Amino acid sequence: MPAFDTWIANRTHGFDSSGIRRMFDLAAKLKDPINLSIGQPDFDVPPAVKSELVRAVEQGKNGYAATQGMPVLREKLQAEVDSQFGHDDRELFVCSGTSGGLFLAVLATINPGDEVIYFDPFFVMYPAMIEMAGGKSVKISTYPDFRIDIEKVKAAITPKTKMIILNSPSNPTGICPTAEEIKAVAELAHERGICLVSDEIYSKFTYDEPHISAATYNPDTIVIDGFSKTYAMTGWRVGYVHGPTQLMQTMLKIQQYTFVCAPQPAQWAGAAAMDVDMSPYVASYKAKRDRMLEGLKDDYEIAKPGGAFYLFPKLPWGNGQTFIEEAIANNMMVIPGNIFSDEDTHFRISYAVDDAVIERGIETLCKIARNPPQ
Repeated sequence: MPAFDTWIANRTHGFDSSGIRRMFDLAAKLKDPINLSIGQPDFDVPPAVKSELVRAVEQGKNGYAATQGMPVLREKLQAEVDSQFGHDDRELFVCSGTSGGLFLAVLATINPGDEVIYFDPFFVMYPAMIEMAGGKSVKISTYPDFRIDIEKVKAAITPKTKMIILNSPSNPTGICPTAEEIKAVAELAHERGICLVSDEIYSKFTYDEPHISAATYNPDTIVIDGFSKTYAMTGWRVGYVHGPTQLMQTMLKIQQYTFVCAPQPAQWAGAAAMDVDMSPYVASYKAKRDRMLEGLKDDYEIAKPGGAFYLFPKLPWGNGQTFIEEAIANNMMVIPGNIFSDEDTHFRISYAVDDAVIERGIETLCKIARNPPQ
C-alpha cells in the first residue's frame, strides 16, 4: 500500500474545505430545511437563454470553443466594456466561470513569496488560490462595519506586495464599498505599481447605488465578472475577464493549458442573455433583502448590504459552532462566518430563496436569538 500522504503536494496543506463539509454533513438528514445557505439565485435561467442553449446544441455547436471565447459572445462583451471604460488597452476574454478567471489571474501574476492583500471577511476561494500559487495572504479586517480603511491598506503594503483583491458587491457581507473607498484603493494600487483584481460577479445585483468598477479609477485593473449569478447560469461556467492586453494574453496562455475554454453552447446562450432585461429579478431581490432586514432588526445587528444576496448578521450569543448547531436543531441551514473570516462573530444568510422560505427563516432566526441554549 503506497504512503499516499507522501504523494500529496505541499501546496494542498495551506487550506481546507472541512468547515463547509462539516456543516453540510450536520444538515444532511434535515427534511424540508429552511435553507438559507446556498449562494445561487433561486430563479431559473430565463426562457430565452435556455432556448438559445438548446438551439446551439441542436445546431452542432458542441465542440471546443476558441480559447479566448466565441466571437458571438466575446465581441459583444468587448463592445460593452469599451463603451463603459474607453480604455486604450483593455482586452477581454471568456473564461470558465469567474472562479476560473480568478485562478488564472493569480497563476499569471503571483510568484512564490509574493503577498496578496484582500479584505476580511472574504470569499472562501481567495486564500486557497493564493496558497496554491505559493503566495502569502495578507488580510485586512473591515470589522465591525465592513468599510475599507485606506490607511490600513497603506500600512499592509510591503516590497513583496504584488496584488490587491477587491470584491464588490461582497460575498459574504453583501456590502458595496463606496465610490470613495473604491477610488482610494484603485488609485493606491496604480501609484504603487500593484496589480488590482476586482471581483465583480455580483455587479448586476446592486440595490441602492449604481455599481462602480475599480477600473473606472485604475486602467490597469483586472476585472472579473460572469453570467452565473445574474442569469442563474451557475452550472454553465461562463465568466469573462478584461484588463491590459499583456496580462490577458498571459492568462489566456494558462487557460489554454488548464481549462481550455468555457463550454461553447453556454457561450451562445450567454450572448442571448445579454439581451434579457433582468431588472425585475433585481427588484425582487431588493425586496427580499428589505424584508429580511426588517424582520431581523430587533434581534440581530446587521450592516445593511447594498448588493449581492447575502446578509452577514452578528451572532446574538455564543460562537459560530454553537449557533449553527442550534440552527440545525431548528431545521435551518446557514453558514458560519468563520468560513469567510479569521473572526468567529457572524454568520451568513443567503436570501436567494422563495418568499415563503424567507418568512420561515425570519421566524426561526428570531426564535433562536431570543432563546439561547442553556
